This record gives sequence, C-alpha cells and structure tokens, in this order.
Amino acid sequence: MKKVFTKRLISAILTTALIGTSAFALFGCGKASNDAKVHITNVSYDPTRELYESYNKIFADHWKVKTGQEVEVTQSHGGSGKQALEVANGLEADVVTLALEYDVNAVRDAGLINDGWINNFENDSSPYTSTIVFLVRKGNPKNIKDWNDLIKDGVGVITPNPKTSGGARWNYLAAWAYADKLYNDDKSKIEDFVKKLYQNVLVLDSGARGATTTFVENGQGDVLLAWENEAYLSIKDHPDEYEIITPSVSILAQPSVAVVDEVVDSRGTREVATEYLSYLYSDEAQRIAGDNYYRPYNQDILKEYSDVFDLNINLVTISDFGGWDEAQKTHFADGGIFDKIYEK
Repeated sequence: MKKVFTKRLISAILTTALIGTSAFALFGCGKASNDAKVHITNVSYDPTRELYESYNKIFADHWKVKTGQEVEVTQSHGGSGKQALEVANGLEADVVTLALEYDVNAVRDAGLINDGWINNFENDSSPYTSTIVFLVRKGNPKNIKDWNDLIKDGVGVITPNPKTSGGARWNYLAAWAYADKLYNDDKSKIEDFVKKLYQNVLVLDSGARGATTTFVENGQGDVLLAWENEAYLSIKDHPDEYEIITPSVSILAQPSVAVVDEVVDSRGTREVATEYLSYLYSDEAQRIAGDNYYRPYNQDILKEYSDVFDLNINLVTISDFGGWDEAQKTHFADGGIFDKIYEK
C-alpha cells in the first residue's frame, strides 16, 4: 500500500469532514472574540492542501509580528466549481482561493464578492500559476508523448469532470488548443478529437485530487491529466513509479484569489483576510508556492525553480478562448460542447 499518498488522502478527508460538520460551530461566527485570536476560513480547490498547510504557518507568524494577534485558518478543499457553489449557497468563507476566475465570478454573481475583485491583487489576483501535464507510469509503457496519443485505442485516460473541477476545465481547454493547432481551427475535426479523448476516459472524478487517487492509489488508467503541481507531488511520494510528460501545447492556468466581501464585513475580518491574500505575494510565500510545485508570480523567484519547471513550454491562455465567460458558455454550460461530445 502506498502509505505516503494514503496519509495525504486521509488528511484531505478529515479536513473536508471538519468543514462539513463542526468547524463553524467550533469557531462561531468567525469574529475575533478577543484580541488574542482571530479565525478565518479559506475555501480552496483540491490540490492546494499542502500549499496552504505550509503557508498558514508562516502567515500566522507574520500576522502575530504585525499585529500581536494570533490567527487560525480553517481550510476547505474540493473540486473548484463545487466549492464555488458551496460558498454561493452558504458555506461561509473569508477568502476563496479557487482554480480559475470563472469560479470566483460565480461567488461574485451570488452577491458575496464585489465587482472588480480581479484588480485587488497583482497579476489578476493570481499569486501563482500552473499548467497541465501528463502523469504516466514509470517507463511510459503506452509511449504517451503528446495529446494525439491520448485518442489511441487502448489508452486509458483519467481526468476530473469539467462540470465540477476547475483543473478539469484547464485539461479540456489544453486539449482543445492542441487540436486547434493540429486542425487549423476546423471546429468539426477539433470536436471529434476531443470527443475521442473523452471516449478513452475511464473515470470522471469530481475533483483533481480524486482523479489523482484514482490513478495513483487505485491503479486505474495509463495517463493522468494533471495540474503540474499535483503531478510533481505524486513523483515526490512515489519517485520510482511515475514520470511526467510535458505535452507540446498546454495552457497557462491562473488560480484566482479573492476576499469574500459579504462575509468579512459581517465577521469583522476584512483586515486579516486581505492581508492573508496580500502576503501570498511576499518572497517567503512565493518560495512556498515554488516548493509546492506552483509557479511563483515573482519572475525572479520563478527562475530559482528553473531546474524544476520547463519555463519554455508553449502555453496558450484563457484569452485565446475569449475569456472565462465565453469559454464557460461555449464549452461547459449545460448544452455546451462538452455535453455534446461526452457520451458514456
């Protein structure tokens, strides 16, 4: 049994269970009951568990030095789209750190985040970035080198569900971008390519960490379409069992962060919540991002990780799809292209 990964999985389950049952009862309304301690909640997406476990420790030290006050941060993790829906439906979060802009906009559209949130922090409120890579079993027995290998007969693909997972939407768009270049914008051929890819998908988990569990822990599939950081964590846990393949075309994934205005104003936690996100851009936090295999926004610090990341990878961006509102409407909304092509 792969004990290290299992430990991560158990920790993830316990964290989610805490949020789902007793966290808010324990912490009350979220206001600081006295000057000694303040509680905030960060609702995030699946693969950021290890990142924020480390970051919360240094932020607590930073906040203590700055204000003399202790801070305790509660985490919630899951598929990004599902997390956004939970917050919109009442899961109280002081901050959200989700997989993409569209999911934060869903919380905004529920009246909880003010317009213009994307301009509140640097780099479109994206303190770290990532991309999409392939995780394959050691020796790459199916000889998977690029996206076109994923549509071959007999190749089992693992990727989450774009309806619930932000990472899954990045996966889908990266595949679409490859097919777009291959077929010179021929929409019929592109759709056919992506349809063949999803016909090879064995399991559509609700989130990226669940998909990793399916591939790594449960041994299903030949290739996992993964966040770069999630793939590196799997290599770190099992260095002799997996390897990473960087496709010829991928996408610049920009996870987004925002203060949940309605909640922090109700709880009186705006100052600490804002500082929590601002400090993600500090040199110390940027290196924690790099250590957890996210690409730091700070370009000088990113260069420190040039032996880890392929900094020359060909990356399309969400602007190539007309922005997230257009991409969501075209590809992932009910009746969109994904619904059209995905058949079980």
